[in-house]
Amino acid sequence: MSDTVVKRPGVGVGVLVTDPAHPGCVLVGKRRSQVGKGKYQLPGGHLEFGETWEDCAHREVSEEAGVRLMNVRFASVVNSVRLEEQYHYITIIMQGELDRELSGEPRNLEPDKNEGWAWTQWDQFPPEEQLFLPLAGLRQQGFHPFRNTVINTEKQL
Repeated sequence: MSDTVVKRPGVGVGVLVTDPAHPGCVLVGKRRSQVGKGKYQLPGGHLEFGETWEDCAHREVSEEAGVRLMNVRFASVVNSVRLEEQYHYITIIMQGELDRELSGEPRNLEPDKNEGWAWTQWDQFPPEEQLFLPLAGLRQQGFHPFRNTVINTEKQL
């Protein structure tokens, strides 16, 4: 029997939060966590066992920014690999709109992990090298949250 530990990718969910009060913007923060420190990120986190992608998006945005979402839907998926950092994540990108009936402006509820949230114009993002890997990967795909309309007809297993 081998003592070799098989490494497997992690599974994360990133959320493109939009708001009609901030046209063309998504919610972005700057990481304080060791991995990707100083890079811009979307709200999100680890998919928990048995959790749907939609439920994870709702939970993470609520935990990190104190807001509620509506119209949460699949946007894209990103495979981020950085072997020299021992980093490999599959990040499911979801998109949802701020529910103004249930939420005010986003607040930074995890100041140890994030410098704060800001509405950032998608077309005026910082350079790719300043983006956390999943967000950089999404930009590399040419994804645009205000142009791409993907209808997910497949049921999530």
